[in-house]
Amino acid sequence: MQERRRQQRIEINEVAYIFGDGSSICCRVVDITEHGAAIELPVSAGHSMRNRFKLTIAKDRVHKNCRLIWRSGSRIGVEFTD
Repeated sequence: MQERRRQQRIEINEVAYIFGDGSSICCRVVDITEHGAAIELPVSAGHSMRNRFKLTIAKDRVHKNCRLIWRSGSRIGVEFTD
């Protein structure tokens, strides 16, 4: 499989929150670059994800606007659109 990322992702294990439609979902960011991230969702949330949402990483309260790029099971990949 050909690697399409612009940068090597850094593995992290950080609690984060996805916001949209007046609700939030607790999730976990598993790897990240300045351009995007892979996020592990609760199993029930994976099917109902919107294409655009806000992500806040709890540790440092960084806010990112995101666009959904891919999904596989309970994991999604996003591009930061800030």
